[in-house]
Amino acid sequence: MPKLTVEDVGTFEVPAGKRLVLGLTDEAGIDQLHACGGNAKCTTCKVEFVSGEPATMTEAEKAVLAAKGLTGVRLSCQMTCDHDMAVKIVSRFAGSGRAGPGNRPTDAIAPSPTWVV
Repeated sequence: MPKLTVEDVGTFEVPAGKRLVLGLTDEAGIDQLHACGGNAKCTTCKVEFVSGEPATMTEAEKAVLAAKGLTGVRLSCQMTCDHDMAVKIVSRFAGSGRAGPGNRPTDAIAPSPTWVV
């Protein structure tokens, strides 16, 4: 199983192929935001990679990051844990002022991914 290291929290084993956003919430116990339900629309699930950043991304992730002018972050809803990675959490529910973290993302990446380098 891939290891997910969350800066200042710890290292956790995550089932291979599990969405990173779900690995953060389920295995690491992080109150990660995902306001749009993991559909690459809101950027609240963003993380910074310390190591192990995937070389590819979905077209949906690329488009929303560009539209919001964001660099140096990735959307945890748009990738799976298929290798060891280390991240810094950027968007947590605590202190966000939101009513909740968002609807639980589905097990599969949504929208259906088209991968780009």
